[in-house]
Amino acid sequence: MAKDSTKSMTEGKPFSLIMGFALPVFFGLLFQQFYSMVDTMIVGKFLGEDALGAVGATGSLNFLIIGFCTGVCNGFAIPVAHQFGAKKDSNLRRVVANSVWLCLIFAAVMTVITVIFCRNILTFMNTPADLIDDSYKYIVIIFAGIPAVYLYNMVAGIIRSLGDSRTPVYFLALASIINIVLDVVFICLVHTGVEGAAFATVISQAISGIACVLYMKKKFPILKISKEEWKFDSHWAKTLCSMGIPMGLQYSITAIGSVILQTAVNSLGSQAVAAVTAAGRISGFSCCPFDALGSTMATYAGQNVGAGKLDRVGKGLKSASFIGGIYAIIAFFVLSLFGRQIALLFVSADEIAILDHVKQFLVFNTAFYIPLCLVNTVRFCIQGMGYSRLAILAGVCEMVGRIIASLVLVPLIGFVGICLASPIAWIMADLFLVPAYCHTINRMKKILAS
Repeated sequence: MAKDSTKSMTEGKPFSLIMGFALPVFFGLLFQQFYSMVDTMIVGKFLGEDALGAVGATGSLNFLIIGFCTGVCNGFAIPVAHQFGAKKDSNLRRVVANSVWLCLIFAAVMTVITVIFCRNILTFMNTPADLIDDSYKYIVIIFAGIPAVYLYNMVAGIIRSLGDSRTPVYFLALASIINIVLDVVFICLVHTGVEGAAFATVISQAISGIACVLYMKKKFPILKISKEEWKFDSHWAKTLCSMGIPMGLQYSITAIGSVILQTAVNSLGSQAVAAVTAAGRISGFSCCPFDALGSTMATYAGQNVGAGKLDRVGKGLKSASFIGGIYAIIAFFVLSLFGRQIALLFVSADEIAILDHVKQFLVFNTAFYIPLCLVNTVRFCIQGMGYSRLAILAGVCEMVGRIIASLVLVPLIGFVGICLASPIAWIMADLFLVPAYCHTINRMKKILAS
């Protein structure tokens, strides 16, 4: 029999478990950001500023759609963690089987809709006329690859829910290497333009997803699903949708604010678009620890709620927030001092105005990384406990913050308003999330006590 690769997070010291689980997730996110950065570097250096701006102009739209896919898959993983923590193996397999059916449906519907309406959305967002053609070439290929997004995120989410955070990292590393090689082949050798970067992303993610499926079939005997367990079950489908759709909507609602903000950025011209693109790549890289802690708390809270150990949930949240807070302080000093130099990876040294904007953006954002840390740890903890609908309200708070910056601050103070948008969004989300966590944990205690 194959060795079982599952791992329980319901026993042992929370700090050690969270660090042990989060580090592989962190490295996986680094790989993911790394090949996103390579995309940007190759596009910026070999195709020029306009191509860089074209890819950047799709960033918020990309987040809106792909973020929904990722959120849905993360939500589907929560019932898996609950059933695993409760040691209900048959229910676990039924949840996994119904996750597959739902992901097939979601992927098919979303791919068709986004590909058809892609250009209309770019036009609605006031994408600059000199960028829109390349923006369309890039993002329509990304949307055509939505099934690959669902494949990887669904399988990786299941594997992480069973306590294995390392394996998805290995396959992401493989995907990163493939992505970089394909970037060079498509853009530098075949001269495909920005669409080459999109093809590289989709192909590499599909390979990563397939590799995860093959590994999961071999290494997780607990997931040997019978013919009976493969049947579509309306009860489990409803349970999965009650977790997955709110998490997907949370990502998308947050992204709506980003889309509106991107529209404001577009109104400031192609230099502002290029600066936000470069700064966004650097920020994405620097925010990986917070994302890793969030993913960790979803699995940690999910397993411990399934096992009925609520006292461990609070201890885990404190440990994760402490780790994130220490990193936030370090990140502020590093990016404040060296942000301009890092930006040279994406922008030529003679683009003085763009480099100044990049540094300004990074200083404003990193100064508020502690509120960002709380957004991730508290929100994903709540979601792991099974209250995904509250994530929608947190997303609404972030959306409102970015809309305020877009419609009020940008017209008044220009690019500084862009820099303040995310910090405002994070603070507004925290003002909701912290009381929501206290309410949720008290409610769970009463449920378990009764």
